[in-house]
Amino acid sequence: MAAAVRRAAARGLRIRPVGTGHSWSPLAVTGDVQLDCRALTGVVTVAGDRVRVRAGATLESLYAELAEHGRTLAVIPDAGGLTVAGAIGTGTHSSGAATGSLSAQVTGARMVDGTGSVRWVEGPDLDAVRTGLGALGVLTEVELRTVPMRLLQVHEDSGDPTELLADGGMLDAHAWTEVVLHLPSREALARWGDPVEPGLERESGRRDLVRAAAAGSAEALGRVVSRLTPTLRRTARWGGSVTGPAYRVLIDRRPVRGEAAEWALPRERLGPALRELGAAAAARRIELRSPVLVRVGPAETGWLHPAWGRATAWVALRGLRGADPGPLFALAGAVLTDAGGRPHWAGRHEWTLAEVALAYPRLADFQAARDRFDPDRRFACDHLDALLGP
Repeated sequence: MAAAVRRAAARGLRIRPVGTGHSWSPLAVTGDVQLDCRALTGVVTVAGDRVRVRAGATLESLYAELAEHGRTLAVIPDAGGLTVAGAIGTGTHSSGAATGSLSAQVTGARMVDGTGSVRWVEGPDLDAVRTGLGALGVLTEVELRTVPMRLLQVHEDSGDPTELLADGGMLDAHAWTEVVLHLPSREALARWGDPVEPGLERESGRRDLVRAAAAGSAEALGRVVSRLTPTLRRTARWGGSVTGPAYRVLIDRRPVRGEAAEWALPRERLGPALRELGAAAAARRIELRSPVLVRVGPAETGWLHPAWGRATAWVALRGLRGADPGPLFALAGAVLTDAGGRPHWAGRHEWTLAEVALAYPRLADFQAARDRFDPDRRFACDHLDALLGP
């Protein structure tokens, strides 16, 4: 990696690291050099409560190897195919009021900076590397905090959205939670999970059987909004409950279709913001056919993490395959920005430096770190220029 960076620098070319291409964001797009990091795989060491893993390893492979040591990570995003570097660099998260994102688990990182030098990063600079957007260099190895392996018993049921989304309610009461909400009908599916003692597992040997059994959990919503039944049936995962290792229960291996956008709101603004979004869409006759996914997380310390400095509610929207999600995403962006929202960097948004400067009080600190790590902006691209300036 260092040699590749030095060669590109000698030719005056800009560089973008590339993972699995899961994200809809143009962060990896460049007309110059793309560094494919997927060959940087495998766990280096597992010692105590730390794991060192190469940055191109997928999350799913990391969880499987940690399980052999009786360890896991506190956070389990639902997309297991992401690379470790890509997930950290964009602030990928799961859902739990007390559980930070994958970025928050980072205790050290090895990277190649814009001069082609290899450096180990720890201490205050880690808050620049956490959610670094690939603007500081290319990550090659990451040290993460681990926790003992756990079984998670997860439940799914319909519920009243006002109660489910209330501050201090279900979203804040369990180790893992999420709500799938259809805004026009105000129908909702709640999912929640907590650790259980070994011996209580009821995990199915085949996830397709679990998923088939889960189809009935969407029927109540489907009866209320019949034309949404296929979408809601795909949304259902378990129907009732299932127990197993957290990384096997929570990672969703179904293919993802449709472009996505996600916003990080101040936790206390969640209810009013969703009501405003529903009203604005109805007033403009923008159809909200897909449910929104609501998750929560604690305040983060990463300077460019969307949850920086505040307890956060995440609101994700997905466009339907074959339909232009632009009008919906633009409306959601306007409404949720007004509610104090910040976009997830891996999703679709229209923010520029003006919005970033207002929303991120530590932007100047990040820019100072960028000046030290990449003084010639070797890791810049048009999208980063728009977000962070030249």
